[in-house]
Amino acid sequence: MNKTLIVLRKRPFLVSTLLIGGVVLIGLSLYNLLGYQVVAFMLLLSVSLLAMMFDTRTVIIAAAMSALLWDFLFIPPRFALTIGSTEDQILLLTYFVVALVHAVLARRVRQTEERAREKEAKASQLKFYNTLLSSLSHELRTPITTILGATDTLATSKNSISEAESKELLNEISEACLRLNQQVENLLGMSRLESGVFAVKKDWVDVPELIYSTLRQLEPDILKYRVTVFANEKLPLVRLDFQLMQQVLYNLVNNILQHTKEGTDIIVRADYDENVFRLAVSDTGPGFPEADIPRVFDKFYRLQGSRAGGTGLGLSIVKGFVEAHGGTVTLKN
Repeated sequence: MNKTLIVLRKRPFLVSTLLIGGVVLIGLSLYNLLGYQVVAFMLLLSVSLLAMMFDTRTVIIAAAMSALLWDFLFIPPRFALTIGSTEDQILLLTYFVVALVHAVLARRVRQTEERAREKEAKASQLKFYNTLLSSLSHELRTPITTILGATDTLATSKNSISEAESKELLNEISEACLRLNQQVENLLGMSRLESGVFAVKKDWVDVPELIYSTLRQLEPDILKYRVTVFANEKLPLVRLDFQLMQQVLYNLVNNILQHTKEGTDIIVRADYDENVFRLAVSDTGPGFPEADIPRVFDKFYRLQGSRAGGTGLGLSIVKGFVEAHGGTVTLKN
């Protein structure tokens, strides 16, 4: 419906001609029943509708065209541009002036509405980025501090630390880099969603490959959990954007790692039935508080008591990327 409206707005003169022409045909067919004064109100209504959609020039042309048609086809004497009475002359002039005033006023109303929407959008965007910067300030500083501290220790004490200590510092650097990378990925993902300009690049995807490649990215943390993958043996290739869905699955599993204890069972299921592809990620953890479930997909929303290491963007990105595929995402205990 919105696409149809956009197409119509790109052809103002065609729409104006068709609308006024349609009203004129109705007026001619009902002339004996309605009279020419009622036809004037019908034409004025059509011009009012055009004023809500198009610019002032288009509406002025439409008003002039409708006035001429009304004069020629309806005002006595009919089928002539002459007007029989002074009253009808004043009526025609009033009609044209009212149509012009309405066009100008409608244009100003639209301009005011557009400015209000732009102002609201800028305020919303500013609030988004302020919240994002505030949220990321700590989450980015922590891994960067870890990396700087570990590399400084390795550089200044390389001859006085043991091999085990050196390996531990390298592991800290690796984990901090992975955490930093995930924060940046979520930031980029949310920016793409907010801009509304990114395209879903679908291709035929082997779902088990998608699942296992994503789980490998979560090592070594995921090795502390009991992970089981159930993929239907008859599962066909599915048209997906591999990178977007990889981030969806990564965020879902990583959310479990953030909110459950080590040793928890994590189950990933992939199935296909009646032309619907389903991907489910579940765990045997404590679940979500029921009151929080409606809000978990909101930007920056984090459960109370969540451990450090997140910005509250993960699940909102999941929702955005899944819906960009034309799908839906639900959460339940």
